[in-house]
Amino acid sequence: MPRAVVNVLRETAFYAAVAFFVILAGFPFYWMVITSFKSNADLYNVANIPFWFNEPPTLEHFRYLFEQTLFTRWLLNSLVIGLCVVVITLVTALPAAYSLARMTGRNGEALGIGIFLTYLVPPTLLFLPLSRVVADLGLQNSMWSLVLVYPTFTIPFCTWLLMGFFKAIPREIEEAAIVDGCSLFGAFIKMAIPLSLPAILTVVIFTFTLTLQEFVYALTFISSSDQKPITLGVATDLIRGDIFYWGEIMAGALIASIPVAIAYNFFLDRFIAGITGGAVK
Repeated sequence: MPRAVVNVLRETAFYAAVAFFVILAGFPFYWMVITSFKSNADLYNVANIPFWFNEPPTLEHFRYLFEQTLFTRWLLNSLVIGLCVVVITLVTALPAAYSLARMTGRNGEALGIGIFLTYLVPPTLLFLPLSRVVADLGLQNSMWSLVLVYPTFTIPFCTWLLMGFFKAIPREIEEAAIVDGCSLFGAFIKMAIPLSLPAILTVVIFTFTLTLQEFVYALTFISSSDQKPITLGVATDLIRGDIFYWGEIMAGALIASIPVAIAYNFFLDRFIAGITGGAVK
């Protein structure tokens, strides 16, 4: 077979594989968008083509969300929970990761792996003991219980991630800062933190996304509608018995996913640098 034909077939197979995975990844989002704007008559008519609009698009599902439910309150709750957990995670994980990364010998690496292993424990095994902690603190049925609980799985992973990044920063930079008069903490603040901004941005995006999509703990600790985050509110208040408000559910999912998608696209390069930076020693 001629070499030119082989190259054409190879490129065709490559682009076909890329197109397949693009469609596979993008179809759920496409389905969510068209379902959000379809009228109920179009949505529930089995004779209609489900992949496009058979009737004019409508905003009735969005109006129902904002006028007939506590959707705005759910969004605000998710934002407050996410920001609080991000702050707690950064304040805890940054010094912990830096200390473990600079610890001599194998002790630091062993402790880092041990911390990461706690992230792998399934939430279904932890919500029972955590329920006792939440009850003892009087945080039942409050969104602040989630602010208390979520760092238990964001801190271990973020500490492990930041450890790898801090190990990639040469010690000589901090030693030079100490020679110039900085304390060890000052060198950490003035040198290590600025150099690790890609990793910090990665931690922020990862933590906020994880809190936004978490469901098990929210379902366990919260039952009042005004305290629910968006994932729990949409999944519980828009499913009533065997009635699913599909248009409203998809509209809520669309609104919640847009900020995360924008953040990932704007900071994609820094996010990749943060994820892969810790792999280089």
